[in-house]
Amino acid sequence: MISAFAGWNDACQAATNLIRHLISTYESHEVGKICCAGFYDYQTSRPMLCAANGRRSIVWPETTFYRITVDDDHDLLVEMGPEPNYRWLEFCHRSLRIAEECDVDSIVAIGSMFADCPHTRPLPVDVTTDGYETMTDGADAYTGPIGIPTVLDQVARDHDFDTTSMWVSIPQYLNGEECAQATLTLLRRLSKLIGVDLGEGDLPRRAAQWKAQATLLTRCNDDLADYVHHLELEADAKAEESSTDIAQEAEAFLRDIDGD
Repeated sequence: MISAFAGWNDACQAATNLIRHLISTYESHEVGKICCAGFYDYQTSRPMLCAANGRRSIVWPETTFYRITVDDDHDLLVEMGPEPNYRWLEFCHRSLRIAEECDVDSIVAIGSMFADCPHTRPLPVDVTTDGYETMTDGADAYTGPIGIPTVLDQVARDHDFDTTSMWVSIPQYLNGEECAQATLTLLRRLSKLIGVDLGEGDLPRRAAQWKAQATLLTRCNDDLADYVHHLELEADAKAEESSTDIAQEAEAFLRDIDGD
């Protein structure tokens, strides 16, 4: 099950846009809901007034589950909705009951956050599996406030699900706009995780457009350009340090083999 929640956990809507991309790319159908009662503060997650076919109706905040058919051998269950305001543990237990009903044994919680990283380098991704960090692309391990994806990950592990948590970082100086590059980064990491090449659609084109607009913005602001250059130097230093560590680990491994 792939889970994403709008709000604090979803900078530039990168995580929920991944779910929307999967739903629009593949055959999908709704298989369940968690309705709003008791989970939402309506002054924070407000109901929406919608009009269709000449009729007006109120749409309340809710979480929806879809089964997505990627190919003959691979189905995904996806979960998307606004982050609840109350009763997080009960919400997570309801999510996992739906996952069990759909024969899910692995939970992937995804999110996006603003960070000090440059748009000119690959966006950092933090990935943890079963509570242990497995891959970090240029980002430091996070400590601080958490959202519902982290709680869902913990509750799922407590209920013997295999779990993966995946967070992409987005340059904080580019907040407010959708970030197709972050969505594409999550999609490609998810493809690698599940071993299936997921369709990218027009995400690469939109990601290139996002990067071009960001570059134009920095060219028009000398202070911002200096700041981005500083972030580039930091990112390159971390990448070089990571490469050195990997090389040293490989050399140590080869020495151990030779010693045996």
